[in-house]
Amino acid sequence: MGLTYGYDVYLRPRNVAKALANLAALAPPAPRVPPLEVTLPGGERLVLPFTSHFKSEPVDCSTSSTLRLDTSLMFDVDDALREYTKRGGPEPDADGRIQIGYVYAAIRFESLLHPGYASLECWAATSGMSRLFARSRNIRRAFTDLTAASGGVCCLFDTGDGGPERVCWLNGEVTQEMVSGPRFPDRRALVATWSKAG
Repeated sequence: MGLTYGYDVYLRPRNVAKALANLAALAPPAPRVPPLEVTLPGGERLVLPFTSHFKSEPVDCSTSSTLRLDTSLMFDVDDALREYTKRGGPEPDADGRIQIGYVYAAIRFESLLHPGYASLECWAATSGMSRLFARSRNIRRAFTDLTAASGGVCCLFDTGDGGPERVCWLNGEVTQEMVSGPRFPDRRALVATWSKAG
């Protein structure tokens, strides 16, 4: 089994639509798939430039706990992304951004860490992309910026193997703490800080 590194964004359920709109803003300007209509649990409807289970049929989440998306996202070039293109990855566009996909996303309307928060989990489809997620400052910045713009309380870099996560964003600040480190000996200690955020 390959590497499955990703970024997990935690936010209040009322901010899920905003987070999905911000994720859609990272999509290529001319998506190659038909738009996907999504109905969120509260009835709000969104149109996204992604697929769900590789299909474009409307998705109704009113009775579902999870929304799964297949995405392709654009990131500003940095050294790690430039090196990725040299190994057969896509070339930068005219704006200096590189399209990376598939990036799989799962929106959990009740997160696994705290039922009062939702999560947006985005993970790389291949081991090579996972290594890119670990190395690229601009990919990390895109997800911490998305967390901030969406009213999120926390963004974790997760290696998907049960190893310690890196906290990239917490309660309005960029950080580089480890879960299992001195500040956060476990996930419970991390989640305890979320109640201080609105």
